[in-house]
Amino acid sequence: MAGLGGVFSVLPTPFTASGDVDRESLKRVVDLFIGDGVNGFTALGVTSEVARLTDAERDQVLDTVVTRANGRVPVVAGTTAGGLRTCIDYTRRAKTAGASAVMISPPRMPKINSDAVARHFAEVASAVDIPIIVQDYPPISGYAMEPALLARIAREVGAARTIKLEDPPTPFKTSRILDETKGLDVRIFGGLGGVFLLEELMAGAAGAMTGFAFPAILVKIVMLFRAGRVDEAGDMFYAKVPLMRFEFQEGIGMAIRKEVLRRRGAIADAGIRAPGGTLDDGTRQALDRVMAWTGVGD
Repeated sequence: MAGLGGVFSVLPTPFTASGDVDRESLKRVVDLFIGDGVNGFTALGVTSEVARLTDAERDQVLDTVVTRANGRVPVVAGTTAGGLRTCIDYTRRAKTAGASAVMISPPRMPKINSDAVARHFAEVASAVDIPIIVQDYPPISGYAMEPALLARIAREVGAARTIKLEDPPTPFKTSRILDETKGLDVRIFGGLGGVFLLEELMAGAAGAMTGFAFPAILVKIVMLFRAGRVDEAGDMFYAKVPLMRFEFQEGIGMAIRKEVLRRRGAIADAGIRAPGGTLDDGTRQALDRVMAWTGVGD
């Protein structure tokens, strides 16, 4: 995956009203986001509700995404697991399914340290020949990865030179990691709903990997920035960031995102698998207002 960059959409997992994986809605999301200009997809991420999927459903979701994308854009698969053996198994299955890369967060474990984290990525890379995106997201791993550790992994594990940063301050960490890995082709993506995208790009990030429901906005910001039209990128970013911020609310963010995608005609049901947050009438009305204020339609 040389030259990885741009906007990778982290895909939701739509469910039917009865709670099963809705493959037809997922196919529509893939088509919608390709129409929005995304550079790739990430399936089985945190906001894909991956923790609420069975292993059979994981395989079903990834097969649906890879098949529907049909080579139009690359597909990344989340393969984080609590143990090395399971992580390797998920990674092998992702490669077999046709994923172009995998995304892995450190395993959650008591008293984990930097040596254990670096060894985890090295052992996965040794077991499966596939590019690895290192996900730095402490709420999931329980471990904050310092820039020095992320740089170390990039130096020691050739397959793990793409990083998804989700531990603020992400612009600062981006510049630090790039400074410490000069001479290596290290690519850094921002996440966190895109709320720091402009600052991350200015710090040297390659793009964004997030589930924001209007990825065409992010695609345009990245395009303008890469063209040297930084002021225009900034104008667009700061005009739309209220919507990104609203969608990124802790606890109900995925419910908001799915509601937007329902309004966009991509998914049939905006339900979240239990336990998960739902939207009340007041939040739906607030969503109406922020969509109107930021000039986006359904």
